[in-house]
Amino acid sequence: MRGFIHEFKEFAVRGNVIDLAVGVIIGGAFGKIVTSIVNDIIMPPIGLLLGGVNFKDLIIPLKPDMTLSNGNPVHTLAEAQEISAPVIAIGQFINVVLDFLIVAFCIFLLVKGINWMKNKEHEKPEPEKTTKECPYCMSEIPAAATRCAHCTSVLETEPEHG
Repeated sequence: MRGFIHEFKEFAVRGNVIDLAVGVIIGGAFGKIVTSIVNDIIMPPIGLLLGGVNFKDLIIPLKPDMTLSNGNPVHTLAEAQEISAPVIAIGQFINVVLDFLIVAFCIFLLVKGINWMKNKEHEKPEPEKTTKECPYCMSEIPAAATRCAHCTSVLETEPEHG
């Protein structure tokens, strides 16, 4: 039993488990922010463009002539839920889809940024060449050589800039 507890303790304090827990907590908070952006910032102007409808209350009734106890027809999701009326909550569904798309886009940007940073870390400048190829015998010779050590050909030297 002690071995099991020790093994669990090692697993629980391992870096990736703690990183995962932090990620889940931050992800939950981020999800609330995205939901607020969708519900409180994006959807009200869209609802206004659609004739002043509160988008989350956009429903499709499944029973004709659904009425409240006071005889008024059901117009909102809250009213439908109050009388347990069957409706398709199309506005809620669209809100959730928008939430998902925004979160997915943010995760895409995050992964893209992490991959870019990883690639930058792995990029190393190419070392300066210290050798060159003899154009006559194709042997490798020092870059500063003016005569090939293999075929003794005189090599053209590039004019110095400066």
